[in-house]
Amino acid sequence: MPNLTSALTTLLPAAQDFLCDLIRFPSTPGQEQEVLAFLAERFAQVAPEVERVPIPADLPSDPDYCDPIPDLTYDGHFNVRVRVPGRGGKSLLFNTHADVVPASEGQERPFDPRVADGVVYGRGACDAKGQIATLWLLLAALQEAGVTPPGDLMAHLVVEEEVGGNGSLTMIRRGEQADGCLVMEPTAGKILSSVRGAVWFRVTCRGRAGHSGQAGATVSALKMAARVMEILEGYHDRLLAGSRGLQFFDQFENPMPITFGRCRAGDWPATVPSQAVLEGVLGLLPNKTWKQVAEEMRQAILDEGDDYLRDNFDLYFMYRHDAHVLDPAHPLVTTLQQACAAAALETEVTAMTASCDSWFYNNQLAIPTAVFGPGTLRFAHSNQEQIAMEEIRQGAEVLGRFIEAWGQAPSG
Repeated sequence: MPNLTSALTTLLPAAQDFLCDLIRFPSTPGQEQEVLAFLAERFAQVAPEVERVPIPADLPSDPDYCDPIPDLTYDGHFNVRVRVPGRGGKSLLFNTHADVVPASEGQERPFDPRVADGVVYGRGACDAKGQIATLWLLLAALQEAGVTPPGDLMAHLVVEEEVGGNGSLTMIRRGEQADGCLVMEPTAGKILSSVRGAVWFRVTCRGRAGHSGQAGATVSALKMAARVMEILEGYHDRLLAGSRGLQFFDQFENPMPITFGRCRAGDWPATVPSQAVLEGVLGLLPNKTWKQVAEEMRQAILDEGDDYLRDNFDLYFMYRHDAHVLDPAHPLVTTLQQACAAAALETEVTAMTASCDSWFYNNQLAIPTAVFGPGTLRFAHSNQEQIAMEEIRQGAEVLGRFIEAWGQAPSG
C-alpha cells in the first residue's frame, strides 16, 4: 500500500482538475452524451479496457424502464464500461452516474466549478461526479504504482440515475457478473447495506369545467387532487406504521416520506379546472415491493374517494425501485469496514433513506451490493453542492485497500 498511497497524494491535483472538467458539462438527464465521451477518453488513459455501451432503442419496452423524460430517444446515447484485469482473485464491480439534477434555486453558475480551501463546489461535485473522480484517481494510482489488482475490476459509468436508473438497467440486462458491487454515492464514509425503494407517481384527475357562478354544475379537478393528497398521506402513515422493526431503518423518524412535488391545474381564477395533474414520490422499505405499494395506493383512492373521484382518476408510475438489503455480516461489508479502519476513516453500517441503482445489481443480478462513497448527501442537489478533495483521496485509499483484501479473500 505505501506505493499506492503515495501515488494517490501525487495525483490528487490531477484528480481535482478532472473533477472540475466534469462539472463543466451540464449533463442533466438526457443530456449526458458529451460527458460520457469525455469519460471514455479519460478512463482509456488509466485502464486497458474501455467500452462504449449503447443504450438500446427498445429500452422503453423493458418492464423496469423509468420514463420521467418526455419524448427521449436513445440515438447516440451510451454508458461507459471500464475493466482492469486482475490476477484471478475475486472480482469487484463499481457503479456510479454521470447525470446531475438541474441547478437549485439560488445556485449561480452551477456548471462553473469553484475551488476554495481544497473544496470543489458545483453541480455534481458530490453527486456523483466526485465519485467518478474517486474511481479515476484510484485507477490512475494503481497504474502509477504498477499495481495489478488481485481480481478483475469493472466500472459502470451510467446515465439517467437521477430519473430512475435506465443507464444501470441497460448494463444489468447485459448480464454482467462480479463477486461484489459497490454503488458509489455520497455517504459521508458510511457503508449503506440497506437502501429504501421508491415510486414516482402521477395522478390525473378529471373534473367538469365551468364558470365559478355555476355551483352544482361543475366538479373541480383541483379539489379532487387535494383529496387525493389527503388519501395518499393517510396511506403513507399506515405504510410507515407497518414498516417498523426493520434493521437500520428504525433509527429514522420517517425513512420513507411521501412528497408532493408538482400540481398543474387550471388557466383562470374564475374557471373550475377540468383536469389536475399531481406528481410526487413515495419511499418504501424492504417489507414491501414497489408493485405492492403501487396497488395499495390505487386501492386507497378507490376505497376512500367519492363516487365521482373513483371513476375519474388515472394513476401512473414513472419511477419504480424496490429496496435492497445485504446482510451487514456479509464479507463485502466487513471487508469494507476493515479497509475504512486501515485508512483511518470513521465509518458505520447503516441504511440509505433515499433510492439509488443498487437494487438492480443486488436484487436482479444477485451480486452482493453496498453503497459507499466520499462526500455527503447533505450537499447533494443543493445550491451549496461540494466535496473536499481530501475526502476523495481518502475514499480512493479505502477502495485501494478494499480491493486488495477483497480480491484475495476466499470465494463463497
